[in-house]
Amino acid sequence: MENRQPAYLGTAVPGPHTPDPLPRPGTRPGTPREVRARRARTRFPGRSTAAVGLLLTGLLALTACGDPATGAGEPTGEPRRGGTLTYATGDVEPACLDPIVSGNVPQALVSTQYLEPLFHQDEDGEIGPWLAESWEWSEDRLALDITVRDDVTFTDGQQLNAETIRENVEYIKDPATLSSTAILAVEKVESVEVVDEFTARLHLSSPDNALLEHFAQVWVPIQSQKALARGMEENCLSPVGTGPFTVESWSKQRQIVLVRNEDYHTPAPTAGHSGPAYLDRIVWRFLPDHANRFSALQAGEVDVIDVIQPQDAIAADADPALDTLIGSRPGHVVNLTFNTTQEPFGDRRVREAFTRAVDVDAALKSIFLGTVERSNAVLSSITKYDLQQPEVFATDVARANALLDEAGWTERDAEGYRTKDGRRLSATVLQTESVLVPVAVLEQFQASAKEVGFELLISQEEQSTFNERRYAWDYDLAPMYYTKNSPAVLNLTHHTDNIPSVIEGGYHANNHGLEGPEAERIDQFLDTGSTTADEQERRESYTAAQDAIHAQYLNLPIFDQQTRLGIRADVEGVRLASPLGMPIFHDTWLDRP
Repeated sequence: MENRQPAYLGTAVPGPHTPDPLPRPGTRPGTPREVRARRARTRFPGRSTAAVGLLLTGLLALTACGDPATGAGEPTGEPRRGGTLTYATGDVEPACLDPIVSGNVPQALVSTQYLEPLFHQDEDGEIGPWLAESWEWSEDRLALDITVRDDVTFTDGQQLNAETIRENVEYIKDPATLSSTAILAVEKVESVEVVDEFTARLHLSSPDNALLEHFAQVWVPIQSQKALARGMEENCLSPVGTGPFTVESWSKQRQIVLVRNEDYHTPAPTAGHSGPAYLDRIVWRFLPDHANRFSALQAGEVDVIDVIQPQDAIAADADPALDTLIGSRPGHVVNLTFNTTQEPFGDRRVREAFTRAVDVDAALKSIFLGTVERSNAVLSSITKYDLQQPEVFATDVARANALLDEAGWTERDAEGYRTKDGRRLSATVLQTESVLVPVAVLEQFQASAKEVGFELLISQEEQSTFNERRYAWDYDLAPMYYTKNSPAVLNLTHHTDNIPSVIEGGYHANNHGLEGPEAERIDQFLDTGSTTADEQERRESYTAAQDAIHAQYLNLPIFDQQTRLGIRADVEGVRLASPLGMPIFHDTWLDRP
């Protein structure tokens, strides 16, 4: 079998409890492969020189800000053990605390504190050990041997072993689990064989070069098989992992309480220390109102907030009591996805015309106050092989008008909208706050579209209705994103295999629905990209896939997904962990009496 275990900086691969090597060239000294929230003038992420200067080891396109007078914002002393950190989230409350069930960002945010994956993936995309200590591929890449550490115990006393892997994969693939993200990640795993006490062999239906990446994200964590045996309902309330915290209680619509795992000893290679967390507990509150959440941060009622709004990030920059921590996430960018299964966007010319008509740059500058940069690719700027093509997505009103004329939308009604065969050129975009595209942005798109005679209607929905309509293909456009630590995210969002629902009448990862010769061409690139063992061929295939996807105007890219935190200045050691950019509080401590 071929050994695919990588080397780190020419040294032996560090185990999860082994001290890291020296920081790589270009990184800041101090805590190895980690950066704290820095109290310096705000610099927001993107592809500019200023932002790239803060793309530091262990973090994702990271910026931090606070009081410029305090310099670099180094901790004022040794980490202090104890205390309660209160985190207020603006994301929707998870329906289940186990991210295998469904699989979304709100679940990932909280479960990063108590669940861990088999592998670690660094900011360069390199895979290393974590709960697994080694792996080997068969020559035909249809079998993968994973050997786990022999010194890991879950918080319920269950030892990690090869049987754990087998039962976790079976749990994911069981239709009763209602998995959507994890089940797609292990789709090619046909069976798991227990080779010995600590080695499991995964048998695949076809090669999958993203499989290790899948097993390095929190949506495919490793949980106690004893806990999984309790059944989905109980496991949703209190998943059992190996992380630095455990779930103590969940008061729905109010808060989750996490307490320190006193026996913790399996931190990621990016961690600042190897023992238990410094914090005694975390209170994870649900505060969906943006203004109330930021006011609570200013008043010191909470210590950390997420989904900080642009105007609040700027206010935090001017407040010596506050910091911000903002980082891009990998995967598919925040975008508007065109439903090609119905008119008007079944016509590629109309899709391009809409893209060329709207002024994305002006909307982002106006609404986000310069705190985000426009994306010109379907892959985020920190995802391997992203292909930025600004010329494809540039606003061009003259071209938009020419394309609509060519498509037959040549007449105008009394309100100035284009018509064809007595029908108005009209499209409805779904909107819900949890997908990060504010109504104000869509309203600016609405105004831009009207200038070329295109009516854009905005349908604001509750999350449940948004999902129901999306699952039923009841939309013309919908804001989408997909967080994933691999270019193979495109296999999920753009391959025709994922047009059908994972569950009958439910979630489908492909939301544009394009079929026919051009879709088959995209499929071919994606199939090669996901199966080849040659890194250069993988890069070329995913680059070609993006070029073909962009040429079909299946999505209007807007900006990278982001984790956007506001933090009290006396909260130290908050970091965004590779590969997904989720906050992790293992190294966090409170610099207060």
